[in-house]
This record gives sequence, C-alpha cells and structure tokens, in this order.
Amino acid sequence: MTLAIIPARYNSTRFPGKPLADMAGKTMIQRVYERVSSTEDIHRVVVATDDQRIFDHVLSFGGEVMMTRNDHPSGTDRVAEVAAHFPEATIIVNVQGDEPFINPLQIAAVVAPFADPEVAIATLARPITQERELLSPNVVKVVRSSSGRALYFSRHAIPFLRDVPVGKWIDQKKHLQHLGLYAYRSEILPELTSLPKGELEGDESLEQLRWLAAGYSIQVGLTDLPAIGIDTPEDLKRAVTMLSKE
Repeated sequence: MTLAIIPARYNSTRFPGKPLADMAGKTMIQRVYERVSSTEDIHRVVVATDDQRIFDHVLSFGGEVMMTRNDHPSGTDRVAEVAAHFPEATIIVNVQGDEPFINPLQIAAVVAPFADPEVAIATLARPITQERELLSPNVVKVVRSSSGRALYFSRHAIPFLRDVPVGKWIDQKKHLQHLGLYAYRSEILPELTSLPKGELEGDESLEQLRWLAAGYSIQVGLTDLPAIGIDTPEDLKRAVTMLSKE
C-alpha cells in the first residue's frame, strides 16, 4: 500500500492558520487533500496535525486525519509518527500541506522510482528557468549523478559555472530546483528521524543533507511541472487569482 501523509501545522511563523485559509470556497488543506486523493498511485491519504481546529475541519469534509505530538522538529518527524500506525504501508509519500496546486502527475513521478528495489528515498526536481529563482536562497537547488541520485542540495546556485558569467548561467539550463515532495520506504522513516542533526544541515537549514551525510541515497526524479507553495498571505492572494482563472 502507498500511503500519503500531509503534515499540517496551525502555528506557522509567517502565516498562522495557513491550512485553514480560504481559497475560493475551500480551505487550503482540503484542496491539497483532494488533489492527493485523486492520484491513482495513492491508496490512502491522512492529514497529520497537532491542532484540534485542523483535525475537526478535515473530519468535516470527510477526510482522514490523525492527531500527533506538538513537539516535532520537522514535518518528517510528524509523518513518521503517523506512518507507524500503518504497518501495511510499504511506501510513504510526504506531501506538503501548503501545495494546493500539486499535480497528481508529480505524485506519480515521486512514487515511480520505487520500482527499483534499491531506492529507499525519492524526491523531485524541475529545471530552473528564471534567474531570480536561480539566485534566490529560498529556492533550493540540487545536483544529481548520471543515475539520478542526489549529490548535494543547496540554497546557493549549484553547479558553479566557472567559465560562464553569472548573468549567463540561466541560459546554460544546467540548474535544478528541488521540490519538497518526498517518498520513502516505510522501514527507512524511523531510521531517518533517529539521526542526529548534521553540520551541513545546520549550515544550509536543509533536513535532507542530514540523510546524505549519513550515507543514505536519494533518487531525484525530474518534472516540468512547477511547485506553487503558499508561504505568506500575499502568496495566498496570488493563488486565489490563479483559481479564478481555472
């Protein structure tokens, strides 16, 4: 069974109450839930939250939800707590609760690598096409091996193109944006959450660097579809405008 878990916190620093924000008649968390539920590769969807308001709301629209501890340091830890209740699940997909436009094709793409029994963790990346994305520390970059395994993730633009002026880097089409969609074999999750925080992770504030530093391989699939996350109320306004045009 492939289980999708959507971690949803109420107390976001930049946007408190974000999962319950209205988006043209439906809350953000309901839109994420419905998108994920429409994916053929997913057999069950559960919201993981530490907030009673989110818990009650998910039940109100017919979704499945579980209450978790409120002291988890990351979404991965919250996902692992819920996954432990589903021993029949072999693949766990971690879907961000602020991705109301996530495409079922993206979810299918992050699950596909598990046809290879050697793959334990998978994620997605897309080509960077705008210079502001390339130079922004808020857009995480990844470089892959020839087999698609992650070599490194960074908030800096990587690879560094030594013989090309920075202003021309975008024209080379060599940079990939990491999308925050993960899938894991179920037995790997407890191992990942038991790892101590690493130095590289602390430097870049990227949890996946803890896994790489500990020797885990991460398969990085490619997609042309964008990720449209909602981090601020301004992002929400733009998203609602997008919905009105659909």
